[in-house]
Order: sequence, then C-alpha cells, then structure tokens
Amino acid sequence: MSDPVTRFLGDTPGRTIVKLAVVSLILGIIMSALNFTPIEVWYAARDFATWLYDLGYEAFGRIGIYFLYGAMVVVPVFIVMRLLKFGR
Repeated sequence: MSDPVTRFLGDTPGRTIVKLAVVSLILGIIMSALNFTPIEVWYAARDFATWLYDLGYEAFGRIGIYFLYGAMVVVPVFIVMRLLKFGR
C-alpha cells in the first residue's frame, strides 16, 4: 500500500508531512508579517467572483489579459524548474 501512496504524494508520507509543515510555517510567518489571514483569501476570492459576475461579458477580455500576465511569469518559471530538475 505504501507504493501507490508514495507515488501519489511524490515522496514518502513522512517526508511529505515534514515538507508541508515547513512550507506552512514559512507561509504563516509571511502572512502574519503582512497582517493577512487565510479567511481574507476566501473573502478575496469571493469578492473577485462577484466582481467578475458584475462585469458581464467585459470580464472575458479582462480574464484573457490576466491569463496572459500570469502566463508570462508562470511559464518561464516552470521551464526553468523543469530544466533544473532535468540536470539532476
């Protein structure tokens, strides 16, 4: 049973728990320093969805722009990460 679980998690369950705990701690420190709480993330997502709904069809054009802006950052970072992993 460990093999499918390890394959799903990408690592052993123990190491995955430790990694998640470290990332959670770091993110918690950053969010605390910015005076930002997780509930505000949910409120922001809700407000964004409401704003998007209120915009109507104009929103589709803006979503396209937001998608392009995000892709301009995400795609190069993804490629660099894959290249760094490929070298191992």
